[in-house]
Amino acid sequence: MKVSIELTMSPLQDGYESLIIEFIKTLRNSSFKVLENPLSTQIYGDYRPLMEFLTDAIETSFDNQEAVLVYMKLVKSDRSDYQPFF
Repeated sequence: MKVSIELTMSPLQDGYESLIIEFIKTLRNSSFKVLENPLSTQIYGDYRPLMEFLTDAIETSFDNQEAVLVYMKLVKSDRSDYQPFF
């Protein structure tokens, strides 16, 4: 099953820029399709492998931070080719 996941990371500490950059680099270095914008990062792929990858990536990021929020939205379908129709 294909999924689209939107992620937003919000570290609750000083020096947060480098923490976000490292997380995004981890996503970019994966085998999944990754699209970025100034507010969030989208990642696309098969549900189980993608969730296993994200579990490890988020855990690693959590290990390197004092306090952090990760917002995640999941959609059951590959929306990577979405084009607005209006």
